[in-house]
Amino acid sequence: MVTKKELLKHQVKHIDITSFDARSIIEQMGNMSFTSRDLAKATEIFNMMLKDSSCSIILTLAGSTSAGGCMKVYADMVKFGMVDAIVATGASIVDMDFFEALGFRHYQGTPFIDDKFLRKNYIDRIYDTYIDEKDLQNCDHTIFKIANGLKAKPYSSREFIWEMGKFLKKSSKKKESLIELAYDHNVPIFCPAFTDSSAGFGLVLHQVKNPKSHLTIDSIRDFKELTDIKIKAGTTGLLMIGGGVPKNFAQDTVVCAEILGKEVDMHKYAVQITVADSRDGACSSSTLKEACSWGKVDTTFEQMVYAEATSVVPLLASDAYHRGFWKKRKRRNFAKMW
Repeated sequence: MVTKKELLKHQVKHIDITSFDARSIIEQMGNMSFTSRDLAKATEIFNMMLKDSSCSIILTLAGSTSAGGCMKVYADMVKFGMVDAIVATGASIVDMDFFEALGFRHYQGTPFIDDKFLRKNYIDRIYDTYIDEKDLQNCDHTIFKIANGLKAKPYSSREFIWEMGKFLKKSSKKKESLIELAYDHNVPIFCPAFTDSSAGFGLVLHQVKNPKSHLTIDSIRDFKELTDIKIKAGTTGLLMIGGGVPKNFAQDTVVCAEILGKEVDMHKYAVQITVADSRDGACSSSTLKEACSWGKVDTTFEQMVYAEATSVVPLLASDAYHRGFWKKRKRRNFAKMW
């Protein structure tokens, strides 16, 4: 019988976009068809965002690409000034990035296994990736401890994640996590569904243990703060990995600004990488052209890429890194707005 130790043996290693130059393959893909040509076009648009000195770039993350090996890609985008704000699922930020910053790891596994056996051994599965549930609960309790040390009041997720970055500056076991780098470079991170993650368990425990004096997460403030960024930024570009709440949240800032009586342009540039099918009308799969009908995204520079993100994001990001347009960008320091 296989043991838990044997199952949690092979760590997921995160790809390093600086270690290889994808420019040649992206250029050749531009002369191909199907998803290859779409990826080349998307990469061209992302480089346009980086070259446009007036463009602020918002990265949105949904799904489990961070756990699957792209965590360093997103961290390097912050490190090298390729993104100015991030909207993500709570899982991407807490269960994956913060989790590893605490010294825990994700492991290569297989979907072809008895999940009842995994449950008996306290192993959580994300398709072919494993997580030690005991480590994840340690992450939950760390959120609980951070919350206990803060003033009892409403916090936006951006504000609480900043506190997580502050915590990691003193306590991280793995340096250059996405949260810590965002803290260092004043890149705000928003998780509009923050409690749908390990943070949720820790914060529920915090409220139960402190019934008369506890903090809360204010998702409305998240929306207002991100809309403030859109109003201040003017020209914006979106790089969207997956869909879900982060995608719609970032796009909706244009409509929210209009409701507030502010005239802002639609997002000028937009790239979405997804495997979702648009036929069911779901937001996660709605095309960027559809978003134009809502007044969210312009259609001049937009590209959908229908691909599993871990297979194409490293190529796009490596191409952008080696072309070096990011070197001339000025950091927006949006986190200093508050």
